[in-house]
Amino acid sequence: MDVAGVQVARQASAGTRPIIASAPAVAVAAAGVCGAGYTISTGAARYGRYGTAYTWTNGRTTGGRYYDKPICAVFFNDTGAAHSMGVRLKDNYTATPDVEDFGTYSSYAGPVYQNKGYCGRAYSYMKVGNAVVVDNYLAVGTCN
Repeated sequence: MDVAGVQVARQASAGTRPIIASAPAVAVAAAGVCGAGYTISTGAARYGRYGTAYTWTNGRTTGGRYYDKPICAVFFNDTGAAHSMGVRLKDNYTATPDVEDFGTYSSYAGPVYQNKGYCGRAYSYMKVGNAVVVDNYLAVGTCN
């Protein structure tokens, strides 16, 4: 499915489409952070005025199941100032360790990758001063 020139997976959450449509150039830039080939959005979530999380795939299958697809997650800082923030990606296999990137960033945390990340979850976190303002999970695709 195409949303404002950006490929969006048919299984992406319903909330993904309006986020992509509202700022397609930002979505394309987010995909670019993940690297060549990561051009299909599997999820996006906006967390108030603080940040936007994106997950992307390259459409390939890395295992025997349809949902065994590589995933990249990035959490963008929408405040314009450096804050403590991070992104963690969990795949859909319990034996695989989570991958994460936490620190003080003014632009984004990540990218982080899972080889079989479809049906997993991306966690986003941001602290502004002493207040935690983002502490949320984003499902990677819609899975049964």
